Amino acid sequence: MSTQRRSLADIAKTGTPHPAKLGHIVVRTANLAKLKDWYLTLLAARVSYENAQVCFLTYDEEHHRLGIVQLPGISTAAPAAPLPGLEHVSFTYADLGQLLATYRRLKSVGIEPFWTINHGPTLSMYYRDPDGNKVELQVDVFKTAEEVNDFLERYYPENFMGILFDPEEMIRKYEAGVPIAELYRRPKLPEGMTPWDMHRP
Repeated sequence: MSTQRRSLADIAKTGTPHPAKLGHIVVRTANLAKLKDWYLTLLAARVSYENAQVCFLTYDEEHHRLGIVQLPGISTAAPAAPLPGLEHVSFTYADLGQLLATYRRLKSVGIEPFWTINHGPTLSMYYRDPDGNKVELQVDVFKTAEEVNDFLERYYPENFMGILFDPEEMIRKYEAGVPIAELYRRPKLPEGMTPWDMHRP
């Protein structure tokens, strides 16, 4: 049997390895069925594997993008104050129309965002799953990282949070044919307000 020489030193010479992609996220719950149904709806996903303790969901070629694990003994009582930990996860849509169509589909079944904001680099809608985990559905405003970095350097010192927007008004403008660049444009922070006035925890 022939062998092939391999060397990790050769790999190191090409630079520090980075992940090739973000594979998946996993959430733990005390109610797998309820969480599974919510994420199936949110992401228009399908089940790739499940049993009584775990469920794997995907919406593309990946074997799973979301894992749900039902663990015994999880407390469902809300903490008195937010605890350190993961703030939210985010899923990106191909264009603004797909994001707005998803908003409308979810609203029709009673799933509505608690926070809709134009961050500048993204137009984002934030949802809470049945366990209170935050999920961001977004669309990228810029085509390149260089454009994003330029925006951050120019505008984030004044407002690192973004500007709230009304998704229904956004849909009206979108369907009326307002240019996408205009819909993406982030307004200035209203006088007398701080970035935290735009935050909805």
